[in-house]
Amino acid sequence: MIMSMSCTSKQPVTGDDHSQQGRGVRQAAALWTAADGSEQEFNDLVSENLCATDSERLALFESLSRIIENCYQSADMLTVDLLKPTQLTNAGNPTTADYIMSAYSPLAHFSDDMFMNKLAFVTIMNFPHYTLEEKNTLGREWSRQEWAMARLGDVFTTRVPAAVNARLAQANADAENYIADYNIYMGNLRTEDGRQLWSDDKVLLAHWNLRDELKALYADKQAGQEKQEMIYRVMQRIVRQDIPAKAINNPDYVWQPYSSTDAAEPYTRYERILAIAHALFEEDKFCPSAPTGIQRNFEEGVEISAEELDSLFRALVGSPQVMQVAAVIRERLGRELRPYDIWYDGFKARASLNEDELTARTRRLYPDANAFAADMPRLLQTLGFYSEDARNIARHIVVEPARGSGHAWPCMGRKEDARLRTRIPAAGMDYKGYNIAVHEFGHCVEQVLDMYMIDHYMLSGVPNTAYTEASAFLWQQRDLQLLPNSQISNVKSQISNNEVFDQFWSMYEIMGVSLVDMAMWRWIYAHPKATPRELCDAVQQIAKDIWNTYYEPVLGEHDCVLLAVYSHMVNAPMYLPNYPLGHIVQYQLEEHLAQYTNPKDFAQEYMRIYRLGRLTPKEWMIQAVGAPPSIEPILRAVEKAK
Repeated sequence: MIMSMSCTSKQPVTGDDHSQQGRGVRQAAALWTAADGSEQEFNDLVSENLCATDSERLALFESLSRIIENCYQSADMLTVDLLKPTQLTNAGNPTTADYIMSAYSPLAHFSDDMFMNKLAFVTIMNFPHYTLEEKNTLGREWSRQEWAMARLGDVFTTRVPAAVNARLAQANADAENYIADYNIYMGNLRTEDGRQLWSDDKVLLAHWNLRDELKALYADKQAGQEKQEMIYRVMQRIVRQDIPAKAINNPDYVWQPYSSTDAAEPYTRYERILAIAHALFEEDKFCPSAPTGIQRNFEEGVEISAEELDSLFRALVGSPQVMQVAAVIRERLGRELRPYDIWYDGFKARASLNEDELTARTRRLYPDANAFAADMPRLLQTLGFYSEDARNIARHIVVEPARGSGHAWPCMGRKEDARLRTRIPAAGMDYKGYNIAVHEFGHCVEQVLDMYMIDHYMLSGVPNTAYTEASAFLWQQRDLQLLPNSQISNVKSQISNNEVFDQFWSMYEIMGVSLVDMAMWRWIYAHPKATPRELCDAVQQIAKDIWNTYYEPVLGEHDCVLLAVYSHMVNAPMYLPNYPLGHIVQYQLEEHLAQYTNPKDFAQEYMRIYRLGRLTPKEWMIQAVGAPPSIEPILRAVEKAK
């Protein structure tokens, strides 16, 4: 039994009390079980621990914030160390023990422990949970401290057993390890007449590096389209699971993507997805307020419903502006569009540049992770940050070489660094790696700002992962400008037509991918006993249906499955919708930030926005740019760019 915590009300609050205290007590009572004690013991706990004054409640809030930060931070630091062999290239080759421990979650028992020692009940009764609708309405009048207290009320809302958490962690780790080693040795691919199109040392991770290679090939006027067609064929075979098993992560297997009939990979891709689904089904039983993984992900995680996002995405991909931008691309390419032109990259400033020359430059600049880390203060100052701010932010970011394509690992407390991971070959950081590194740097800058420079720990972070993606996109958009001696301005007074078209086309692409991902999870929940083969067939049909409706009229080819190629569908359940939402947020941020033509003012406004913290998505956007998330600004901009 927990002690009084200096909250000395000694007056039990009944369920009839409609005050904040009554709300908290009712929520705590709903999670109390016979294993926790008798009804009288619950009443005693309330009497001893319900705060009687604002000052007592504030003291408890500060104490709980410190406890939660320490627990989250310590667990995360342990996780980071345990995962190094499976995630980093400079930590040695992973052993069986490393793969086993990659699924270990130090926080798996945290919720169980906090309910057992009654700290969870003390938190709930004093800091009740508010629904999303309540946050969006009541929150308009809340102070920063009241917002932080409301976020404290989100910590203990369910009681998922540790064993269930552990099974989900295992399934996620297995999927991550599978994807991290899904390399295609491009030098081993052969045309039907036996030609080799890529050098022996070209190794690309699916789907990220395959996609980025396809984008880069628009600058190759000689062999570019032939190579794009071959990558497209490889991607189709990955989705259909008829890719030869020996073609995955194998430097010795030579094959022809158009005609090979060698033994296909078993349905591993879809086995990994279903393993995560089955773990979520177990979790569902303990989450009565959001009884499906879909609801928990969108309504409690993203804090925007799946239905609202689905409607938002369909409105854009079905808009007349799509045909407008497609006509511009068709004219520039001088040919009819192909399905892989969904990744057309010609609107960017780098599209006309030779990637080999860019790679030679980035390899000289960044031979290893330490070189990129040393350059981070300059990158920040180039964008307008004051030198002191640049140094303070950079010193909280660690750069590490990734086994996978790259990612940003956030700090969970103020004694921990944000971690920037990107793939760095032995020859140095190629341009693709640099472009990804700048994207991940955008994540890390946001993570440092809203952890180390925020007023309340419980507000650290952003509303959802789309909002950190917006920051990453904002930085990635400026990758060429951030290179030393760049002649391209980092700050502009308006967004050019090319940039409008580029962002719109990126939304068009990733919204289709996200619609497939969301539809897949609806199908999984409607067919909980599905086999991997059945899921494979269903995903292909979903991808075909969405393609035929929104993409075939623009890009051709009936029944194309390309929208299902993203690896996030396997190793990051329901994460993909964060990308198009991030693009929406990014565009609104770009429009807002364009008025700050002085680099210093630009950087200061960026810092103000990303120190708002974890408000709801709607409230964050209103405080950031004066309007909620919307596709209307980008639609208007495309229309105007005619």
